[in-house]
Amino acid sequence: MSDFHQSGGVATLHNLKQRPIEELERRLQLFAEHRKITLILPSLFSELETDALAGILDELQGASYINHIVIGLDRADADQFAHAKEYFARLPQAHSILWNDGPRLRAIHDTLSEVKLAPEEPGKGRNVWYCIGYVLASANSDVVALHDCDIVTYKREMLTRLIYPVANPEFPYQFCKGYYPRIADYKLGGRVTRLLVTPLILALQKCFGPNDYLEYLKAFRYPLAGEFAMRTAMLPDMRIPSDWGLEIGVLSEVWRNLSRHAVCQVDLADNYDHKHQPLSEEDANSGLSRMSMDISKALFRKLATDGVTFSNEQFRTLKATFYRIALDLIEMYYNDAKMNGLTLDRHTEEKSVELFAQNIVEAGNVFLENPMETPFISNWSRVQSANPDILRLIREAVQADNAEA
Repeated sequence: MSDFHQSGGVATLHNLKQRPIEELERRLQLFAEHRKITLILPSLFSELETDALAGILDELQGASYINHIVIGLDRADADQFAHAKEYFARLPQAHSILWNDGPRLRAIHDTLSEVKLAPEEPGKGRNVWYCIGYVLASANSDVVALHDCDIVTYKREMLTRLIYPVANPEFPYQFCKGYYPRIADYKLGGRVTRLLVTPLILALQKCFGPNDYLEYLKAFRYPLAGEFAMRTAMLPDMRIPSDWGLEIGVLSEVWRNLSRHAVCQVDLADNYDHKHQPLSEEDANSGLSRMSMDISKALFRKLATDGVTFSNEQFRTLKATFYRIALDLIEMYYNDAKMNGLTLDRHTEEKSVELFAQNIVEAGNVFLENPMETPFISNWSRVQSANPDILRLIREAVQADNAEA
């Protein structure tokens, strides 16, 4: 049973367990007659070999309110793409697969690279960016939702609740972010949110003073959730990072483009579990170490655009402040876990905080050393301005890939 607390910053739509999900789905089906709904699924080919994605497809077969499913497929050769077409064929909805490593989309990518408009860094951000381009090219969507393909505890109710606030014409919301508790195998999860994002926002406020953007981020119960829905009209002007700062980057764009009255978050599930990333203490280019760097840089970049100035000395102070706040939070998380019969390894938690603290300073150094860096992928409005035929080319390439036997 969820609570009914409202922070006042962003509307929170709770799951109070009073309304059957079947009733929500019937209403959503009515909304979908006038507002076509698209679902984006960014995926690695390796995820097609997991039980998680198979379970997601089982659930999606009953989502009759979805008009179109767009699947971004990374790291797949020709045989694997052929397998992917067979794998997703059981979906009853219209669906399209973007073979991002195929010759047609690679040629389009090279064309955009020549004019410095293509995302050069591979990853989820680039995958999502091309999926957005294809959604715009298809011109058959009013609402678009996105979630990952590694959700072990996936139920269709999550998608229904995610889309409902944006699709409902009686609501003012144009963007909806999902949230949920991260608990698996009697362990408290969500390490990056708990041990990096939350204490970093608090430390930034303490070091740099009150800030409306930081207050906005604080209002989200799970800012790193990969599940969100929005009106398709937002997509052309959305600039997203190509690295692991995608979720923070999307929230930053929503902050820039929408009134807070058009933004909400919704309780999706009582429990949520997906693939767990390693801490990667020895490799700064992977795992949670890389993620903490990218998220920290995304926050620093956004604050800089709001006029906040940084220096090496300030980043050292920020590290010390962050470390103290994070340790205090570990005590709170530990007691909360114990009271609820969950386990929490304090040694591992503190090791994570130590790594994150180091990476905050390192991210600050990278930020200061690269003042001319362009952190975001160009939005599709700019790309279309530079190449008016680009969306047609993407649409034709995807259609040709999917049509081949």
